[in-house]
Amino acid sequence: MALDGLIILDSSGRPIIQSGFRSTSTAYPLLHVDALNHALETASQPDDVDPVLYVQSYSTTGFSSACCHVRCNDIRILAPVSGDVDPLVAFAFMQTFIDILKEYFGVVNATTMKENFDVVYQLLEETLDAGGHPLTTSTNALREIVLPPSLLTKLLSVAGANITPTINSGYGHGSTSGPFSSPIPWRRAGVRYTNNEIYIDVIEELRAIVGRNGTALSSITWGKLEANVKLSGTPDCSMTFSNVQVMTDWAFHSCVRLQRWNRDKVLSFIPPDGRFVLAEYRYLPPAASTGASSDPSTNLAFSSALVAKDLVPVPITLKPIIELEENGGTFDLTLTSRLTTRAMETVTAELLLGEGAGGVKCIVGRGSGGFGRGLSGLESGGNISIGASWAFDAKKRVLRWEIPSVPPASSWTLKGSFATTSIPRPSRAIHLTFEIGSHTFSALKIDQLRVSGETNKPYKGVRGRSTADIEWRW
Repeated sequence: MALDGLIILDSSGRPIIQSGFRSTSTAYPLLHVDALNHALETASQPDDVDPVLYVQSYSTTGFSSACCHVRCNDIRILAPVSGDVDPLVAFAFMQTFIDILKEYFGVVNATTMKENFDVVYQLLEETLDAGGHPLTTSTNALREIVLPPSLLTKLLSVAGANITPTINSGYGHGSTSGPFSSPIPWRRAGVRYTNNEIYIDVIEELRAIVGRNGTALSSITWGKLEANVKLSGTPDCSMTFSNVQVMTDWAFHSCVRLQRWNRDKVLSFIPPDGRFVLAEYRYLPPAASTGASSDPSTNLAFSSALVAKDLVPVPITLKPIIELEENGGTFDLTLTSRLTTRAMETVTAELLLGEGAGGVKCIVGRGSGGFGRGLSGLESGGNISIGASWAFDAKKRVLRWEIPSVPPASSWTLKGSFATTSIPRPSRAIHLTFEIGSHTFSALKIDQLRVSGETNKPYKGVRGRSTADIEWRW
């Protein structure tokens, strides 16, 4: 399966850079750009546009195609496909290319694309061959071919200096050999660091849909192990877990030895240099879990039992009371944390009020629970004393409620009203997001992390973090 090419657009829909569409006409990429811009113009919201758009041929003898696209900050990446090509191949490559851009530039936006046009074009040529097949997608291998942007390289480029031999010789990376000379495809040869470090982040995301009665209809936790390795030479790492039985649907990096994992449940690997995703998994709650989390430190207190054994407990409750009138409506939202030992951070609740909505008036407040006494806010727009705030996007018609930190077992309220020019048609669901630091829903514990093959003792660090994306229906 091959892609026809790749196109990067700015916020106004104009192409910034594109790969060479060698097997198609010059009008072919323009058709896909016009199809996406037309879909964005006709849609009420940009998120309403389908990720795969049908593109009709410009001639009767031509062939139809599809435009796969994703958004990243203020740019959009397009991957036209035609024939018998699975769109998932296009989305997988676009996400991989975005990860490569993040490794090179840190922030991926239209400004960085324009300022580093030459580097982006080189990356396109190295990651996608002439036939549209993905080629080199490992950042370790790409760094030996395409030099990352820096002040020195920009000055040399302006001065007209030829730095190609420097790149091919591996200068600046501690390597004495050329590109693709390492016997390990995912790791460069001759890597040297003054301070040897390895960090493992256990990141989990809860995706849930909660019904009108407060019962979780769907609740799944996906996790991944993100590694940041700065080790000299060719280290050999092994990692063991204390409760690996609660994990399922594992997906590993190519560096992991699968036979060792299947036999001993030990992650044994020679890591790439830098940042990479070591493994991905799905949390499988214990069969006996009906209302309590397997992590004793969280001590979730739930009043109702879960219907299915594979549902992950949702650590937050929302009681929305929304009444609609002829030309508007009122709402009363009460948010309560079910955690007893940890605070939630960056809690946001979004409600789409519908077309013609305006004149929003709100009062934010904090009820009882948590640390300190209950407070109430009477200021439209938020209350500095409690930290909560609200805002209404008149263009998107979205009411946004933000709470920087929700202490354990605390409750918060948002009351208000809105007016409409016609019959109110708000969204029937509220979008909730939050983060929990130093916490994982699965309580996955890394029991031991060993690094062999190095004379210097490296510094090892492990931490956990959880996020949630919940659709709460009313």
